[in-house]
Amino acid sequence: MSLEDKFGRQYDYLRISVTDRCNLRCIYCMGPEGIKLLPHQDILTYEEIVRFVEILAPLGIKKLRITGGEPLVRKGIENLIGSLSNIPGIKDVALTTNGQLLAKNLEKLKEKGLNRLNISVDSLRPITYKKITRGGDLNNVLAGIKKALALNFSPIKLNVVLMAGINELEIADFLKLTLDYPLHVRFIEYMPLDNHDTFWLNRYLPLQVVKDRALALGYRLNSYEGLPGNGTAEIFQINKAKGTIGLIHPVSGHFCSTCNRLRLTADGKFKPCLYWDEEIYVREAIGNPQLLTGLIKEGLCKKKEKHLMAESNPDYRSQVNLRSMAQIGG
Repeated sequence: MSLEDKFGRQYDYLRISVTDRCNLRCIYCMGPEGIKLLPHQDILTYEEIVRFVEILAPLGIKKLRITGGEPLVRKGIENLIGSLSNIPGIKDVALTTNGQLLAKNLEKLKEKGLNRLNISVDSLRPITYKKITRGGDLNNVLAGIKKALALNFSPIKLNVVLMAGINELEIADFLKLTLDYPLHVRFIEYMPLDNHDTFWLNRYLPLQVVKDRALALGYRLNSYEGLPGNGTAEIFQINKAKGTIGLIHPVSGHFCSTCNRLRLTADGKFKPCLYWDEEIYVREAIGNPQLLTGLIKEGLCKKKEKHLMAESNPDYRSQVNLRSMAQIGG
């Protein structure tokens, strides 16, 4: 038995949000006031998360990604990673983090079975980084990256949400970073979530600007294959570079036809697609494998062929998903 939708897409990748809490307030994720936080009793326990994965692993789920919020603010996260990595059939456990708490936690995370890292770092300039994150310390992120390199994590992916008038002038800095370090910089188009439609329209940039900037700098971008977990990205490598460059186009060039990912939110909802409001509450079914499997298959049956993130009608687009990335799981 496998997890397959009516369009023939098979699913082997589950993204698990363990919390809606975050120690930053990134401008593309939430407003300055933050978000309305879930009561603690509404958040899935680690035991429930493990049981959920134990039920889905025999159905074909092989890869897991732990997200938030910021997953490292939740106590005992290393124990969850240890439990998940020991589930039969699970081949890969990855973490997406803002890096603020990474350096001091990374060693124990690796010991427990963490395989891969995605670190959000939208600027290499301290003042700009602080502006984007509303108070974050870039030095903490850089310390986490340095620690990951020292511990031989591979690949180490750096997520960069590109925004007009904010960090677009740093494209060259990120490109140069891949020349000297085995880091994989992934430029991501800014997505219009949580009804921040006007702000999005003013800040959105198609990623062709990255290719144009590379060309202007005299870099030749060679197509690159073989990077683990790069299913949604267009990957390039500059000649003689140690790292790579990824372009992720959720708006201008969606990858819906090859989608292989599902989401479990921190409050126990199964989400077949990031950009549709369709969610199925599954927490109460976690103790009943047959019921849970039925709900998952029901969700897959409802999954649409593609999202309409780039829909030209802003009234429609802004209503497709009313939750922020911190609430859904980044």
